[in-house]
Amino acid sequence: MPRATGTFSIDSWEPDPYDEAEGAALSRVHIVKTFDGGLKGTSTTDIITGVVSEDSAAYAGFERFTGALDGREGTFVLHHNATSHAGESALSWTVLPGSGTGGLAGLRGGGQIVNDDGAHSYHLDYELG
Repeated sequence: MPRATGTFSIDSWEPDPYDEAEGAALSRVHIVKTFDGGLKGTSTTDIITGVVSEDSAAYAGFERFTGALDGREGTFVLHHNATSHAGESALSWTVLPGSGTGGLAGLRGGGQIVNDDGAHSYHLDYELG
């Protein structure tokens, strides 16, 4: 299975808190990113975050990527799921089945994002049908 790797930058982060009750603060966040490496292009992401403290948080959401995957152009949607607690974190993403368009029609796969003190990298293991 091929693996695309690279980095991305967060161009904008627009939080919209909607519930800041005791226990956890909940927000909707709209994010714009630029990708480099195996993925070349841009994306828009909308996530729902739950933040207890700097040590405990989670989010889930969807991201629409527009650009090229290893030279094949099109779009697709990623589903995100992430948690962090006490310095441990896990972030996975999977391609929403059937969401690929253009040269990325039939795309399937998943991978991870790594946030290393604000430097973001990724890998995406994928198949093209």
